[in-house]
Amino acid sequence: MWEPAERYPDPSIEILDDRFADLVLWHAAVERLATGCRWSEGPVWFGDQRALVWSDIPNDRLLRWDETTGGVSEFRKGGHANGNTRDRQGRLISCQHGARAVVRTEIDGSLTVLADSFDGKRLNSPNDVVVKSDGSVWFTDPTFGILSHYEGGVAEPELPTNVYRIDGKTGEMTAVIEGIDQPNGLCFSPDESLLYLVQSGLPKKIHVFDVAADGRSVGDGRVFVEAGERGTPDGFRCDVQGNLWAGWGLGDGLDGVRVFAPDGTAIGHIHLPERCANLCFGGRHRTRLFMAASKSLYALHVKVQGVAYA
Repeated sequence: MWEPAERYPDPSIEILDDRFADLVLWHAAVERLATGCRWSEGPVWFGDQRALVWSDIPNDRLLRWDETTGGVSEFRKGGHANGNTRDRQGRLISCQHGARAVVRTEIDGSLTVLADSFDGKRLNSPNDVVVKSDGSVWFTDPTFGILSHYEGGVAEPELPTNVYRIDGKTGEMTAVIEGIDQPNGLCFSPDESLLYLVQSGLPKKIHVFDVAADGRSVGDGRVFVEAGERGTPDGFRCDVQGNLWAGWGLGDGLDGVRVFAPDGTAIGHIHLPERCANLCFGGRHRTRLFMAASKSLYALHVKVQGVAYA
């Protein structure tokens, strides 16, 4: 059973490189905010509500944690949502395994389908999503949600496992990255010149792509991090200094969050008792790291800010 740290500094925060020491607070510890999920995913911060929304995929629900009260409530059911983010108008964007779609929650609570097919074929199971400053929506489409009934529904894939871009003005959809085996988490660097992407197929790794000057496509990718035999990257976000904070596993000593400097060096690790699937920065100053990890939601106050709108 997980127990909070009894002293500072929290021994679960491991410094692998001196650069990480400048990002963490010695008098802050990992906190468990909620538990009782089956598989936690896709945390997204709502600063205007001082609340966090995240997915519990097998239970087919979105949950909401209130910063002012510490209470947890059900935000919405349906769709087997996975990754979530917000667009530049503050609307919730969600990847849904059940509907095999990317949907937007409008201000009145209604849902708008942004994408559920490509070239006349159904998407697989949209997984993670980010919104660029030009309003375009980028998302990954692996097959995880159609492999069983646990997180969606069993179905045969109709499309390769691509990464797509939805134009923020025209709604035009294009495949921006092809040929990655099970693309998973993705995020932009602070200046949006780079796109990071997890390959969840074997061998597991993190790729990085140069974003074209017009922001509509990417160049040839290169390997940013080799995960190794046991490393399992999932979802991630960047801080304002360009460091990549990645959900990580698999097993004792690896479960938690692995942090990489812009040069790809692993500089720190936040150890959790459960595999961390995804994370985001939030709180009043975007200096609180929220970690969706298996059955639970964890948080840690840090010294560096996360990228806005990530």
